[in-house]
Amino acid sequence: MEHLQLAINEIRSRIPRLELRLEEPMKNHCSFRIGGPAAAMALPGSQEETEELCRLLRNMGIRPFIMGNGTNLLVTDGPLRRIVIKMGEKMGGINPRGETGLAAGCGATLARLATVAQGMGLSGLEFAHGIPGTLGGAVVMNAGAYGGEMCNVVKTTTFLDEYLRVSRFAGQEHVFSYRHSAFSDRNCVILSCDLELKRGDPREIRKCMRDLAERRRGSQPLDMPSAGSTFKRPERSYAAALIDQAGLKGYTVGGAQVSEKHAGFVVNRGGASFEEVIRVMEHVRETVYKTAGIMLEPEIRIIT
Repeated sequence: MEHLQLAINEIRSRIPRLELRLEEPMKNHCSFRIGGPAAAMALPGSQEETEELCRLLRNMGIRPFIMGNGTNLLVTDGPLRRIVIKMGEKMGGINPRGETGLAAGCGATLARLATVAQGMGLSGLEFAHGIPGTLGGAVVMNAGAYGGEMCNVVKTTTFLDEYLRVSRFAGQEHVFSYRHSAFSDRNCVILSCDLELKRGDPREIRKCMRDLAERRRGSQPLDMPSAGSTFKRPERSYAAALIDQAGLKGYTVGGAQVSEKHAGFVVNRGGASFEEVIRVMEHVRETVYKTAGIMLEPEIRIIT
């Protein structure tokens, strides 16, 4: 903790303009509404500020935890003795790029991106309107829904690589696959992306977005805190179907529950703890393995 305090003092001294919150409750920044206090949370307001902060921490031997909207995170209830860098609204600028492109910062929400694209008569992001995360996180995991994925619209990505050099990937360099990209297993910080869309009728785009929103409301437990789909889709099957077939809909430990509406979601019914969610997930994995011979892989990130 002493080393973290030295780093916090150094940040305040060298980057005084940076918004820095001490002992910030992570539950306030995660859609699960679970998570104890982070030692410090920094909210950079520019690429330059992000670079300066990351280099300062690297020189002090500290690896920060980078997050966006916290929509796929399950964070420990106890103190998180780490420095968290949240890439939020300050890093979320959106601007036109050419006739059918958008240039966007990593902190832009997918919902806002889809709305901006619709207003410009650009199609391709309709699927993303109901995904609650930010662009940076969506690119890392190649987020998708209803037949659309980020790999279909991402043209280039600017990021800080493992050596904190500003780098860029284009096209196939992203190595997109199901819920995975070239960034998934690397210590990188995504800064911005260029998206390539196509011309469309704004009214038809809006209608598509509304139809997908209605489908989500009808099938997903959007009224309860969760981190979205809890498990990845296994080959030749669906996690929700396997969980349902195992008779686990409604399975509950304390405040954590396999959603009665959609078995692919573990939800926080109120006051759920980190441990209770973990126990539900472990029971689901063990039971599905016994009944179907398939070991489900978590889609949410577990941070301790």
